[in-house]
Amino acid sequence: MTDPQLVLTERVQQALAAAFGTEYADADPLIRPSQFADYQANVAMSLSKRLRRAPREVAQEIADHLTGGAGDERFPGTVEVSGPGFLNLTLSDDWIAAQASEILADPRHGVAPSASPQIVVIDYSAPNAAKEMHVGHLRTTIVGDALARVHEHLGNKVIRQNHLGDWGTPFGMLIEHLLDIGEETAVAQLEAGEGNAYYQAARAKFDGDPEFNKRARTRVVTLQSEEPETMRLWHIFMDATVRYFNKVYTQLGVTLTNDDIAGESMYNAMLAQVCDELQERGIAVVSDGALCVFPPGYTGREGQPLPFMIRKSDGGYGYATTDMATIRYRVQDLKADRILYVIGVTQAMHMSMLFDSARIAGWLPDHVRAEHVQIGSVLGSDGKMFKTRSGASIKLLDLLDEAETRAAAAIQDREYGEAERTEIAHAVGMGAVKYADLSVSHDSEYVFDFDRMLALTGNTGPYLQYAQARIRSIFRRGGVDPSETTGPIVLGHPAERALALQLLGFGAAVEEMAEGSTPHKLAAYLFDTASAFTTFFENCPVLKDDVDPATRASRLALCALTLDVLKTGLDLLGVPVPERM
Repeated sequence: MTDPQLVLTERVQQALAAAFGTEYADADPLIRPSQFADYQANVAMSLSKRLRRAPREVAQEIADHLTGGAGDERFPGTVEVSGPGFLNLTLSDDWIAAQASEILADPRHGVAPSASPQIVVIDYSAPNAAKEMHVGHLRTTIVGDALARVHEHLGNKVIRQNHLGDWGTPFGMLIEHLLDIGEETAVAQLEAGEGNAYYQAARAKFDGDPEFNKRARTRVVTLQSEEPETMRLWHIFMDATVRYFNKVYTQLGVTLTNDDIAGESMYNAMLAQVCDELQERGIAVVSDGALCVFPPGYTGREGQPLPFMIRKSDGGYGYATTDMATIRYRVQDLKADRILYVIGVTQAMHMSMLFDSARIAGWLPDHVRAEHVQIGSVLGSDGKMFKTRSGASIKLLDLLDEAETRAAAAIQDREYGEAERTEIAHAVGMGAVKYADLSVSHDSEYVFDFDRMLALTGNTGPYLQYAQARIRSIFRRGGVDPSETTGPIVLGHPAERALALQLLGFGAAVEEMAEGSTPHKLAAYLFDTASAFTTFFENCPVLKDDVDPATRASRLALCALTLDVLKTGLDLLGVPVPERM
């Protein structure tokens, strides 16, 4: 365990148990970074009433037990009681250097594999097959993919679930429109991402042409009965649509594949069984002709219980039916220990009612964690939903292409070959878009602003990419292989110490992201690391002739460790890392 905050938490808890009894061993030491020391523990303030003693007296007793050990039990630094009862904790340079050397030698750089690996099912991206992907799908795709990457890195078995909207009554008119315009024309349009235009043309005929309307309704019946010719046409439609989705996934660099598709159609055979079982067990009841579950705690404006509608009054199924079948399948068949639904914040009520209904049914047992990773909206500069000037949703591929075009313009004066320039522009453009999303809390809104995203200063993807590229350039100029850099690390300048201390927190930052589904916290850690390196770079020469060999070796080791942490951390977020910028 190298994370300083975790080490100090353990030491202070041991001191609490020794000073006041084992019943205090699990008290939160309330350790936070401090401007007066490395960290400050405020536990004495919170315990003083419970112990009926003055806070400063409590703090002093904790300090005495912290500094009273010997050998390996000795506190790795100094402890000072300040103010009304704060504990200022300063770690020794030797301890920080030794821990930094350990994680430099560790291929995982302080990220411990999970002691009890879990099966983690992650539901993300999930575009509708009848519509093109737009900026609204950006966040669910990027956040979900980052969570999948970090759980796999920790040794969990990740099962990606791309819950496509690939079934339902609209497919009657979509298939009939395919027949009208011809399979070849339909496939070309869908592969090009013109799903909205395709849908709108089908809808116009459905609303305005009685004969087409009749054909579409008949086609729904043959689709639901899985008549072979209708299924052949449905597959043509879906295959073309998925090829378009894959273009977006490839450009974004996300890890979803065709094997991860688990759309609504997958659960068709389960829906009647879901309804029958819930009704037979008395969990769902008929209300106004519809079959509903009434999980407690949900009421409407007039205080009436809110229904979770499992089957409509006309006998049709809806999202609730499919979602109940889905959660049952993920628990019973996939054996999930944890299920993450990376879905828009507007679905909060639906997801809460789903989880509660599934618990009532016994399909979501207590040992399984089901979580709604709420995704906020992407806004334009006017603070409204991000759309084109005409009010249409912005196509995701167009957005990504523009990001690459702008990134290419930003590096046009660099002396790179055409292939390398294209590669860097792609990495910077995608990194800028993805990091801008991941660096803010997933449940909050953010303004889509290319100028801010592509800036080389501030908390941006290009700033972090540039930091690691600058470290690579140090090793190229010095003719040194980073993987062969071993130090030893010795700390002298304050900037060296600050960087080394920052690097010790990488493992905890990764674990915190996985536990809380909070990519923005890992992003913040990486930004702080890059900032600490910038200060180090400006104050601590590495390759200059007047730097002695021992200092040079130590600073190269710090550079190598920073490079490893930034590369690994950015990769876990799905942000590409170009070797040059």
